[in-house]
Amino acid sequence: MNTVFNIIVIVQVLSALTIIGLVLLQHGKGADMGAAFGSGASGSLFGATGSSNFLSKSTGLAAAIFFIATLTLVYLGNHRSAVTGGVMENLPAASAPAPAAAIPATSAEPVAASAAASGSASAAASVPAPSTGSAQSNQIPK
Repeated sequence: MNTVFNIIVIVQVLSALTIIGLVLLQHGKGADMGAAFGSGASGSLFGATGSSNFLSKSTGLAAAIFFIATLTLVYLGNHRSAVTGGVMENLPAASAPAPAAAIPATSAEPVAASAAASGSASAAASVPAPSTGSAQSNQIPK
């Protein structure tokens, strides 16, 4: 579907550039008076009146192709299939967190035990309380 969309966009851009080129090649209505005095329109490839008919028919054909390509792009854009899954559904399954027994003991636990055994109240007050295992290990510091 994406390839068809890209091809139609290319056709639309080429037809738009063709329309621009053909419109710039055509003479306006005021060019007839200049052709009478030898501006070179009478010596063109298609003749004096043949060029305007050929260029106007070519412009009309390029415009028809442009409008058909535009309508096709609108139709394809409105009737795309809905995506059912999200980005997160393509991820692999996450592994389970480590059990609480695998978490190593912190260095504060032996210090708190030795401070309590020596009986110094000031040393025990400055040491933080030991961690209680998995309850505190899952928290993220703020």
